Amino acid sequence: MSKIEVLMVAQSGLEPTYAHAGDAGLDLKAAADMQIQAHKFVTVPTGVALALPVGYVALVHPRSGLAAKNGITVLNAPGTVDAGYRGEIAVTLINHSDQDFSISRGDRIAQLVIQEVARATLVAVEQLPDSARGSSGFGSTGVR
Repeated sequence: MSKIEVLMVAQSGLEPTYAHAGDAGLDLKAAADMQIQAHKFVTVPTGVALALPVGYVALVHPRSGLAAKNGITVLNAPGTVDAGYRGEIAVTLINHSDQDFSISRGDRIAQLVIQEVARATLVAVEQLPDSARGSSGFGSTGVR
């Protein structure tokens, strides 16, 4: 599948685009000028609505440059755009830095990765089968 219907609900020029051949994520751009105060978050409109086919999802990922250089990331990363959603995609960004950060209309603020989704049927059982990890908790593998 390679064609997704897109509706620009803001002025043109904000269409999501792949920056380079082979990129997994389309760049999402801000549809408005905004400021994110230090240690606060804002929801930024993108001017983009999609018609994803059933069986696909669009995931909103942070941009590594914004995170590494400015401490700006997607608050609920990755954000999930379900196939049935037809509204404007908005991105909630959080500023982890001590400095306010300005966003201008057209700035690239996030990446949109579109992928197929596997649907599962959950089956209730009395006991789960063993695995190599067992019930070791979150983060149990350490840092080395």
